[in-house]
Amino acid sequence: MNQHKDIESRADLNLIIEKFYDQLLVDEVVGFLFTEVVKLNLKEHLPRLVDFWEDQLFGTRKYSGNPMRVHMQLHQKSALEKAHFNRWLELFNQTIDSRFSGPKAHLAKERALNIATVMQIKVASV
Repeated sequence: MNQHKDIESRADLNLIIEKFYDQLLVDEVVGFLFTEVVKLNLKEHLPRLVDFWEDQLFGTRKYSGNPMRVHMQLHQKSALEKAHFNRWLELFNQTIDSRFSGPKAHLAKERALNIATVMQIKVASV
């Protein structure tokens, strides 16, 4: 039986995003996108990512931005491929599953799949 609690707060989301990006930044498949192509400043970017996911799961409306535009710009610098999206999803789901379970955890994974699918379709069309 799973002993994990559900995602309940911004603090939970902060933990998820920190652990998720710890994996992404060193991953052999996608790490270079964050460390070499974007040169992501995680300390600066993390609150925006948490705002995004807090909006997705709790409807807070804290996030303002256009993630599709940002990822299309990234795609122009370095082509985003199906393997990149698959790995991103795999790591995201592993991060959630290792710490959380319940309706919000399921919703987070569902939203991530939807977002990745739409982004794949959009980048394939340019």
